Amino acid sequence: MKEWAIQLSNITKVYKGKKAVDGLSLNVEKGSVVALLGPNGAGKTTTVSMILGLIQPTSGSVKLLGGDPKDRSVRDRIGAMLQDVSVIDNLTVAETIDLFRHYYKTPLPLEQLLQISGLTNERSKMASTLSGGQQRRLGFAMAVAGDPEVLFLDEPTVGMDVTSRQLFWDTVKAMAGRGRTIVLTTHYLEEADQVADRIVVINDGKLAADGTPSQIKATTIGRTITFTAGSTVTNDHLYEIPGVTDAEWNGRRVRLYSNDTDRLIAELITRGVEMKDIEIQSGGLEEAFRSLVSSAKEDQ
Repeated sequence: MKEWAIQLSNITKVYKGKKAVDGLSLNVEKGSVVALLGPNGAGKTTTVSMILGLIQPTSGSVKLLGGDPKDRSVRDRIGAMLQDVSVIDNLTVAETIDLFRHYYKTPLPLEQLLQISGLTNERSKMASTLSGGQQRRLGFAMAVAGDPEVLFLDEPTVGMDVTSRQLFWDTVKAMAGRGRTIVLTTHYLEEADQVADRIVVINDGKLAADGTPSQIKATTIGRTITFTAGSTVTNDHLYEIPGVTDAEWNGRRVRLYSNDTDRLIAELITRGVEMKDIEIQSGGLEEAFRSLVSSAKEDQ
């Protein structure tokens, strides 16, 4: 029998007459890593805030670890790394982390928290002097200070360099390996693809898709054709070609999205489109995400 870390039952949140979250139901199994994806304004942060008990749903119910998110007994067992990291003036990095450790009954050791956040060398620095990326890592140390059973990560790697990101995700994977439940939001879809064992897509406050990364990617058969376009090729010209669903430009390098690249490449050649260095790629999570979001807009 499955044990649920999070249970959302038909939750709705209304702001000034508009539904930020609209009848969302979702259960998250203990020990799973779930990526909550969606475009800006889709309702991801509002959903996480309701799960954490920071805001109340207009209707519906939220259970976190079987209880009320606002209960102290529940809060002691969770950790959250939100987008905004606030630091306390006149405290060093080590003092800041140690302060948060003392909020919990069984905190992780200070040295371990400094190590997993990559802040050992900054331990004596004033927290307020850290760079943006370092402050994100400090936020992570504070979030995991109590060795939480459920960890929420809202856009966690924004501002981090490549090395810091690798350390961060290695730590998250290790926590998941110890049975911790991880819920994350991110705009870096390749990270979600590599780390999460479940992808939940929210659009306009509603559930748009739910499944493993492989299942989500299988929802679209979209592929892309990328090539260097000649000087005669224009954006309007490309959109006139049957089968082109979207076009992205990077200098003269263009990527065309299509559900039938075989037909599209034939059309490009037949029409004499000036192109070279052609690449055809299968759709990934980004293409599936794009397709899900655009399909939801078309259905409205």
